[in-house]
Amino acid sequence: MELVQMEPNRVKGYRDARLEVDFHTRDVRLDGAPVQLTPMEFDLLAQLARNVGEILSRDTLMSRVWGYGPEIRTRTMDVHLRRLRVKLGSYSRLHLETVFGLGYRLQPCNEARTLTHAVGA
Repeated sequence: MELVQMEPNRVKGYRDARLEVDFHTRDVRLDGAPVQLTPMEFDLLAQLARNVGEILSRDTLMSRVWGYGPEIRTRTMDVHLRRLRVKLGSYSRLHLETVFGLGYRLQPCNEARTLTHAVGA
């Protein structure tokens, strides 16, 4: 896992064994294949990636991604998080954690996934 720096104090992106997130071009790759995310899905993933390994509270994510204060009650984050998990597939099941009562955390993947192909494919 690494945060890739462009210049001092400017992080270019996040990369682990399976996931790459470029904060400037807004490109996301999983196992080398592009992942198409909506702008809000990307912003949510980018916040988690910038704080990899740290638990971010729901209020923190709502503020940083949507600009909402803690008094706003909405299900928008749940919807975007669910869609992000679907798009990241098995990666999200292993590395995108819900920490009950505390928030959400992206855990880095340290091992590349071995891709298997069906016989005759």
